[in-house]
Amino acid sequence: MLQRIDRFQDVHIHAAAIGTWNQTYTQISAGLLESSLVQISNPRCHVFRERINRRVVQHGEAPKDRVCFALPIAVPGSAHMQGREADDKSLFFLRGGEEFMFHMPMDMDMLAITFDQRLFDECLASIPQATKIECLLKQPVIKVPPGRLLECRSRLLNMVSNALGDSTPQEPPQGERALEAALLEELLVVLADPECDAGQRQPGSTHSYIVEKLHRLTVNDAVNAPSIFEASKRLHVSRRTVQNSFRTVAGTTPLNYLRSVRLNGVRRELMSTCAAEISIGDLASRWGFFHMSHFAEDYQELFNELPSQTPRTTLNKLRPN
Repeated sequence: MLQRIDRFQDVHIHAAAIGTWNQTYTQISAGLLESSLVQISNPRCHVFRERINRRVVQHGEAPKDRVCFALPIAVPGSAHMQGREADDKSLFFLRGGEEFMFHMPMDMDMLAITFDQRLFDECLASIPQATKIECLLKQPVIKVPPGRLLECRSRLLNMVSNALGDSTPQEPPQGERALEAALLEELLVVLADPECDAGQRQPGSTHSYIVEKLHRLTVNDAVNAPSIFEASKRLHVSRRTVQNSFRTVAGTTPLNYLRSVRLNGVRRELMSTCAAEISIGDLASRWGFFHMSHFAEDYQELFNELPSQTPRTTLNKLRPN
């Protein structure tokens, strides 16, 4: 299996390095970002562990023809997945092609594992608890008995650590297939646990809906992104509800959050274009910044560098041909 261990100081480079996922990462909390990314992969299975020291929002689409699991290793603050509140007693699940939004607190540590859909279906069909597990997997956030999840997490981390430490990997099927089977079996055993209630239903929260709706509106049309007053009218809620929603989900104000979304949009485009294609000023205007001095100050505060210091075309080098 292919193995990579990387460290980054930019969340967009971090996101681009997870090659099988079509997603963007948005840095919300200000300051120098530091992250680590450990990956093990082959065509049937992709495992990665990521740690990021800033508050980040992940938004994108799960890889097609895959089933995707994630286990928080450490959740030192408020986390929300698909509009549901999550903690270190949660197991996350996405189906291939599903759109998702995940709000990560600062210093979060998470292990994610994706399997080929056919591999997963074959394994699931072979166990007697298949129907119960299918019911559980209708939820993006699955609450698991804490002790059981702790054991599972420990075993999965040991498997990953052992795979990384193997200097003489075996050829498939002995090596890779054995690891795939062990990872998948461990997750299915947890889901089949009698204490993991197949009837659990955690509805999405109004707070998360408001934040995610305004996030998408801002990404889709940053120049005409609604003000807090306009948003409260459009969503038929009070301005206080909008304010409280951002505090609850993202730990910040609507103004700071949506400005950060727009600043991240500028940064992604700076890192995907060269100066001859488009100027910093034109990109800033595209994302709703029309006072360049204020824009530069806000950009430097969030990313710890001026827009002129951001390397151009960096992301293009990371994308597959």
